[in-house]
Amino acid sequence: MRALVFDGPQQDPYITQVAIPTHVAGQDSKATVVIKVEATGLCRSDWHAWMGHDDDITNFPHTPGHEFAGTIHHIGANVKDLSIGDRVIVPFICGCGLCSHCTTGNAQVCPNQWQPGFNGPGSFAEFVAIPRADFNVVKIPDSMTFEVAASLGCRFATSYRALVLVRPIMPTDTVAIFGCGGIGLAAIMIAKSRGARVIAVDISQTALSLARTVGADHLINSQESDPVEQIRFLTSGGADVSVDALGSIVTAQQSVESLRPQGDHLQIGLLPPGVIGTAGSVPMHTVISRELHLHGVHGMSAAHYPLMLSDIARGVLSPQLLISERISLDQAPKALMSMSKQRKAGMTVIVL
Repeated sequence: MRALVFDGPQQDPYITQVAIPTHVAGQDSKATVVIKVEATGLCRSDWHAWMGHDDDITNFPHTPGHEFAGTIHHIGANVKDLSIGDRVIVPFICGCGLCSHCTTGNAQVCPNQWQPGFNGPGSFAEFVAIPRADFNVVKIPDSMTFEVAASLGCRFATSYRALVLVRPIMPTDTVAIFGCGGIGLAAIMIAKSRGARVIAVDISQTALSLARTVGADHLINSQESDPVEQIRFLTSGGADVSVDALGSIVTAQQSVESLRPQGDHLQIGLLPPGVIGTAGSVPMHTVISRELHLHGVHGMSAAHYPLMLSDIARGVLSPQLLISERISLDQAPKALMSMSKQRKAGMTVIVL
C-alpha cells in the first residue's frame, strides 16, 4: 500500500510502498481490525510528531495520522460488533477496554492506551490497523461523508467533550476562545450550539472571519489590542469559561487571566515539553485568588461518540463548515512540512 513516512524527526516525509498491516504490535490480533482509509485529517499534532516533540515515536520509518474515517477491510476472529464494509471512525486514543478508566467512559486516560500515528503506524496510508476494535471503533451513518467523519476524531471530538461533558456550556455563559484553528473553530460552533455568547481571539483576520462564520459574537485581534482587557470589558469582569485552543505559553496565560472569579479554564491546545521546555504557562496566583477551575482535555472515548454523532445528524452541529482544504496523499508531505511556516484557517483533510 501507499503511505507517507519519515525516517526521523524533521526529515523530509515522502510517499512510498509499505506492507498492508495485519495487526498492531503487542496487541491481540484476534481483536484487531484493518481499516481502508478513505479520508484523514492533517492536524497540528501530526506536525508535532514529525518535529520530534512526541516521545512515543521511537520506531522509524514512521507513518503519522490519527484523525480518519474509512471502511472495515479485515476483522480479527474475536471481533463481534463489526463487519467488513462497515463505515467507521476511531478516536485518536484507543483504550484497553478493561481498566477502570475504560469501563467508566474515560478511555482517553487509559494507562494502556494506544494511539495511531504515535504509538504505531497511523492513517496517512491506504490502510491502518486498530486494536480492541469492538471497544474503539465507531460506526458512522451512511449520510455522513468520510471527509466530515475524518475531521471529527481529534480536534472536534476533544472540543465537544470539553464543552459538553467536562464543563457543560449553558445559555447564560460567556465563552472566550483563544485560537481559531481547527480546535478553536470547533469549540466556537459547539459553544454556540449550547446558546452561549462567544468571544473569539486570534492574530489572523482570515481565522477571525471564519470564527464569525461559525458563530462567534465578538472578534478580537490580539495583535491589535490586549485580549484580556477586551474580554474583561465586554463581559464586565471576565468570561465564565475560557479555552486555550492553540497551545502556547501566551494563550494559556491570557485564557486564565480573562476569567471572572470562579470561572473555568479548558486547556485543549497542546503544550508539549519539546516546544515549551519546563516553562510555566499558568499564573497560579490568579488561579488561587480568583478560585479558578482548570481542566485539561485530551480526546474523547468511543463511548461518547454517539452523542456527538446525534448532534451532527440532527443539524445541531455542522462540522462540514470547518473543512477549508482537501488534498491528496501525494500533496501531504509538502502540507505537513508547511505547518512549520504557517497556520491555515480551518481543517485540511487528505482524501485517499
